[in-house]
Amino acid sequence: MEGRIVTMKSDEAAPDVRRQLSDENFSAVVRQNLAAGLAMRTPQDMQDSLEEILRQHAPDADLHVFGYGSLMWNPALEHDAQFRARVHGWHRRFCLRNLVGRGTPEFPGLMLALDRGGSCNGLLLRIPAAKVRQELHLLWRREMSWGSYDARWVAAWVDGAPVRALTFVVHRGHARYVKGLSLQESAGFINGGRGSLGSCRAYFDATLQKMRELGIRDAGMERLQAAVGNTA
Repeated sequence: MEGRIVTMKSDEAAPDVRRQLSDENFSAVVRQNLAAGLAMRTPQDMQDSLEEILRQHAPDADLHVFGYGSLMWNPALEHDAQFRARVHGWHRRFCLRNLVGRGTPEFPGLMLALDRGGSCNGLLLRIPAAKVRQELHLLWRREMSWGSYDARWVAAWVDGAPVRALTFVVHRGHARYVKGLSLQESAGFINGGRGSLGSCRAYFDATLQKMRELGIRDAGMERLQAAVGNTA
């Protein structure tokens, strides 16, 4: 299956649900109701970081985004093809405490990021050149609002060939970055986290389901799945 192209119909590539996380009004409401101790990046910071990435991309070229979590099952991107791909030097890990969306300060959850070391199989999404700026603008609201991710160019390998791709890795200096949790501690956050966008457990289950559909095996996720099931 690795490397197979799946052409997307326009109504499949951009379901309406994708806009909730990326919608400007949704972001504004979140800003107005931030819990004490939480902070979001300013709109100017967001724009500056987006422009920096766009300066490193040819304006007449398609752009590939590597997804490893919810971008696989709720892409929130208009794209015309997808590929199973692998990146090296990073692995999928529940390492970000979630306090908004699928968690709250009272019921915190955990979210996925790419952390250093190992490798990760995921899904590569191809955005047509004409839609790159528009779609990245939406993606930035979804992934970059909190400063907990860094946007990074990586080599995503498809059928033995590298494809330059954009992805989001954990910012290890962020206050929400967590390390050293046991499987049982991680499972407790996954089972207990819930917020305005739903539960952390639903996010976890949807990611596992998509991985099964794509034929992706991940030993770390399988160990965590056993713990999540035991503590539900």
